[in-house]
Amino acid sequence: MRIGLTGGIGAGKSAVARRFVELGAVVVDADALAREVVEPGTTGLASVLAEFGADVMSPNGGLDRAALAAIVFNDAERRAALEAIIHPLVRQRSQALIDEAANDAVIVYDVPLLAEQVDTATDRRDEFDLILVVEAPEALRLDRLEARGVSRDDAVRRMANQATDAQRRDIADVVIINDDSLDVLKATVDDLWWELFGDDDETDDQADDDHLDGDTVGG
Repeated sequence: MRIGLTGGIGAGKSAVARRFVELGAVVVDADALAREVVEPGTTGLASVLAEFGADVMSPNGGLDRAALAAIVFNDAERRAALEAIIHPLVRQRSQALIDEAANDAVIVYDVPLLAEQVDTATDRRDEFDLILVVEAPEALRLDRLEARGVSRDDAVRRMANQATDAQRRDIADVVIINDDSLDVLKATVDDLWWELFGDDDETDDQADDDHLDGDTVGG
């Protein structure tokens, strides 16, 4: 079974992914892969440097992410150019990891921009048996980001560049509301896991059950 896991920055998607790992899932992290494909010596980095110039190269020969972010953050055209390089590489690498997993593995693809790619060339919704959205109130997300050292202004800008809660809900089969403690979030993920996989004989069928369509849990 393949689960597409998404959510806005600060919503708690990564915590949900970690719990899935603890429960036995294979998690493929799109953000980690996006960093991997532009490591020094990769064709990805060479392509980025060819497109954006030496100013986005760090002194140690790697990618200067801050310099690149400054170029693409408020420029949709340049951001699209970057995505045209990164997304195919991430897709290729993620598929390789998925292919390496056991046939009966539960694969969770942790991707922050799933809703943003709807009806584009990189729309991946049809690859998943279930799409899980993690959601939290905006004020709480801002507090969490500030606790990580992200300035409030920067956090607001990042959130504004992502899909809205409504857009994510439009593609969701299940929505987890993460507005309580980590223990409560883990319990919510556990409940979902049990609902999906509690009976091995029903694992292949439960993702299509009507009661999961658009279900909201937690909160």
